[in-house]
Amino acid sequence: MLQLGDTAPDFEAQTTEGPIHFHAWIENSWVVLFSHPKDFTPVCTTELGTVARLKPEFDLRGVRVIGLSVDSLPEHRAWVGDIAETQGYALNFPLIADSDRKISDLYGMIHPNASDTLTVRSVYVIGPDKKLKLSLTYPASTGRNFDEILRVIDSLQLTVEHSVATPADWRQGEDVIIVPSLGDEEAKKRFPDGWKTLKPYLRIVSQPKSR
Repeated sequence: MLQLGDTAPDFEAQTTEGPIHFHAWIENSWVVLFSHPKDFTPVCTTELGTVARLKPEFDLRGVRVIGLSVDSLPEHRAWVGDIAETQGYALNFPLIADSDRKISDLYGMIHPNASDTLTVRSVYVIGPDKKLKLSLTYPASTGRNFDEILRVIDSLQLTVEHSVATPADWRQGEDVIIVPSLGDEEAKKRFPDGWKTLKPYLRIVSQPKSR
């Protein structure tokens, strides 16, 4: 089972934008790899249209997006028109054709208690170091909130750069928390403008600016 901090498995695949070697395709970017159960289905159509609409937001964060299902490449290509027609956004990111289920099995995207043949709605956020930073699993009946995935990426990228964590419901630009492992003396060097101490372990500070 793929766990946080594990290296994301490498693979070769055919996509709607041509063949890829996954680790080489990542280069030095952040990546969102997500699976959907099946082409030509209602929830999946709305999800792919939403990701296409939000792609500029992913681009701003230096994130590459790639989708996957066990459908064939011809099926993917035939479905693209439906996405554009009903959602108002054409597919603008690659979609993997995993008809032999090798990648789905490699990443644990098929849950037999849900379906023996189709992928669940899995999401993997992978860092430039090829390590898994986040994994989410949704049932087939529930479409994902991709704004939440963007929010998590904002948090991940911020916390990689600074010794902070983000509180519940945090949004870009809001106050953050100094991690408990950072002592006050070191915190003074990192946050010279100071912070608010609610408890010794709960120190609130303005969001640091990216370097």
